[in-house]
Amino acid sequence: MRNIRNIVLSCAALVGVCGLTLPSAAMAEDAKAAAGVYKLDPTHTALLWSVRHNGISNYTARFGKVEATLKLDPARIESSKIEVSIDPTSVDVPYPADYKGSHANSPYASWPEEISRNEKMLNSDKFPKITFTSTSVKRTGDNTADVTGDLTFLGVTKPVTLKAKLEGALDSHPFAGVPAVAFAAEGTFDRTTFGQPVGFVGKDVTIRFDGEFIQDPQAK
Repeated sequence: MRNIRNIVLSCAALVGVCGLTLPSAAMAEDAKAAAGVYKLDPTHTALLWSVRHNGISNYTARFGKVEATLKLDPARIESSKIEVSIDPTSVDVPYPADYKGSHANSPYASWPEEISRNEKMLNSDKFPKITFTSTSVKRTGDNTADVTGDLTFLGVTKPVTLKAKLEGALDSHPFAGVPAVAFAAEGTFDRTTFGQPVGFVGKDVTIRFDGEFIQDPQAK
């Protein structure tokens, strides 16, 4: 299968020129999710995480590089499976102030780099990958399920459960020409159980995911 990113970007550029008709919301709602192996479309993916800051706000960041493979069986949802890989160096957080001016002794060039590389934070030099591999899927509604899996973070693996929802499906992706599905998911875990210090932010990390998956007809 051709690279998903190139498919989406190249074809999207032709929409206005060629007058392509995109599927309506009604068409997406009426379509049924097709069984098969899907790859995450990185251009239409958002993976956010947040922690309580000073006990009064939710400090939120985003990972920009996420890969995932979804094996979907709508008829037997419990046999479905997902594997996710996250690059911790892709963490994206705003820092409009002068970072070096306020962190003169920091060995890092920016606040995102400090979050990524600091041993008390994501420690990406030692642990260059965060992974999630599902171990069970339990249907909770017509289009919802609890997805439990092994989260490996900072070299520690522990079970985490995500509340997942099928947001929509297409019989044929307008650019790729194969089925597509979209899911949202949310869950919480205690970061201190993975070895992070308590510090001045809350223990609980909330994960929020939204993403589109495009079927890979060559995968098994």
